[in-house]
Amino acid sequence: MRKQEIDYILARMLDSHEDISDLNITVGRPFQVESSGELMAVAMEFLPSEITPFQAEIFALNLINRDRNLVRALAEDGSCDASYELQGKARFRINVFSRGDAYSTVLRKLEDRIPTCEELGLPKALSEIAEEKNGFVLFVGATGTGKTTSLAAVLNEINEKQPVHVITLEDPVEYKHSHKKATFNQRELGVDFTSFAGGLRAALRQAPKVILVGEMRDRETMEIGLSAAETGHLVLSTLHTMNAGQTINRIIGMFPRAEESQIRARLTDTIRWIICQKLLPRIGGGRVAAFEIMKTNLRVKDVILNGQKEGKTYQDIIGSGHAFGMVTFDDYIVGLYRDGFITQETALSYATTRGVVGRGIDSIKSAKGEATTEIKNLEVDW
Repeated sequence: MRKQEIDYILARMLDSHEDISDLNITVGRPFQVESSGELMAVAMEFLPSEITPFQAEIFALNLINRDRNLVRALAEDGSCDASYELQGKARFRINVFSRGDAYSTVLRKLEDRIPTCEELGLPKALSEIAEEKNGFVLFVGATGTGKTTSLAAVLNEINEKQPVHVITLEDPVEYKHSHKKATFNQRELGVDFTSFAGGLRAALRQAPKVILVGEMRDRETMEIGLSAAETGHLVLSTLHTMNAGQTINRIIGMFPRAEESQIRARLTDTIRWIICQKLLPRIGGGRVAAFEIMKTNLRVKDVILNGQKEGKTYQDIIGSGHAFGMVTFDDYIVGLYRDGFITQETALSYATTRGVVGRGIDSIKSAKGEATTEIKNLEVDW
């Protein structure tokens, strides 16, 4: 399969539906795209309706350009990451992985233009992150929930306002930042450095004020990231966790139990914000982001240092921290329902605590004079 044929197939897939985030090439299935969070088949009249193992392998090897290092990683580790550009149309982040005796490929479409916080409708708190001078800021959530896009918008705010040196360590480079007030050096894993830990260690000698680490994948990277935050750098990164409390526990769990007290103390000094994201189906099509936002204050520091207790949990603090820019997922979801972005069914299905969201929805309905229950004609039995 030649590059022209691959480019033609990718172009057909991109043009097949609206709001495409991923392209999926899996043996035994047709070519598929993820549109608004749902997988959709793409008919190719000149290809079989189901992809064969041979087609999937040839497709994958051509996408990674038969690069020896990537082929070795695929053979030894079972997967590899790369980037690919469809000239004049799109850039992709690629993951090729094995499953049994076949290969599958997922291509994440990368946006060319960097969106602003206002365009994305992000909470005002995210603009405040761009004003931080040091410390640790973490964006967390499942894969494909928009963490990278939100981070790009925050970096764009820094670029617009601050004359600082920014180094990014990415896998691969997704959003290309031009030089504005800030000076950007964007480095790619496998091309410019061999591991996040090594790239981050080198970054400390490159005089940055802001460092973006694509993902905190292991203890060594986290250790160096904490050190960077402690020595006056603003470090932004991501983790695959679901909420603020889980994020703190995950970081602590990366280190030996004997170091727990020390790590808690270091996190107390360095953590500035934890931003958690989910994407929910929007009324009328597309998706809308929901957030949980935790900003460090004295109460948060106390819980990080001493652990959660009855009546003193991260959720309790976030729920009562609106004045500090904090918000729980449930409160944010209720707000999305109030503003007409999502349905009641969506709100309840994505709720952390259904009872909290249910009461919030009932309050909104009551204020509008709508019924809050389908039960009718209740009578007191005397």
